[in-house]
Amino acid sequence: MDVKTTFLNGDLEEDVYMDQSVGFTKERKEHMVCKLKRSIYGLKQASRQWYLKFNDIIVSFGFRENTVDQCIYLKVSGSKFIFLILYVDDILLATNDLGLLSEAKRFLSNNFEMKDMCEAYYVIGIKIFRDKSQGLLGLSQNAYINKVLERLRMDKCSASPIPIQKGDKFSLMQCPKTDLEQKQMKNIPYAYVVGSLMYAQTCTRPYISFAVGMLGRYQSNPGLEHWKAAKKVLRYP
Repeated sequence: MDVKTTFLNGDLEEDVYMDQSVGFTKERKEHMVCKLKRSIYGLKQASRQWYLKFNDIIVSFGFRENTVDQCIYLKVSGSKFIFLILYVDDILLATNDLGLLSEAKRFLSNNFEMKDMCEAYYVIGIKIFRDKSQGLLGLSQNAYINKVLERLRMDKCSASPIPIQKGDKFSLMQCPKTDLEQKQMKNIPYAYVVGSLMYAQTCTRPYISFAVGMLGRYQSNPGLEHWKAAKKVLRYP
């Protein structure tokens, strides 16, 4: 099945078309295509159509889309505010007013089939923890980081006091120079570790950003010294 979209004046039209399905072609009209009245789940256009529909409905309720991250919406009513974070078809709401929260939930229920999971404890693998006595709200990726360590068989390793030591230097001179050295590094998951650290740094561990940035420079041709430094960052709690 071949799905087509049409462009007009540089803007994507809402109409989506597909070739006639095998066994359902109309005689003497084989060159024609079917116009989809609804988006079909699994097609490239499906996620786009869902986003357009969701955006139109949520904006009509008074939410404003974040210009930097289009999956984050904010609604302000006087001193009250509510954030809506969209991840595919999962929604996380955060507010300083329970009345506004209930109102938003009712609106969403009236427009979409949804299930209220109540207070959030995990979102995209990140744990949300609260200490109401001290007024604390925090995020933790311990489960994700422990999973990465287990995959690398480093779950029993000792902790490192710092992610990078003062005076540590990395250079191209530490990259493999011989075929034997390159062969040694071939089976070492350096890119996987750097990618895992980048995800942790973006979500909950901004303090390892400098070390991860340095390691990322040598991702195309890392040496043993770079690998040792990467494992050191992994060991930093």
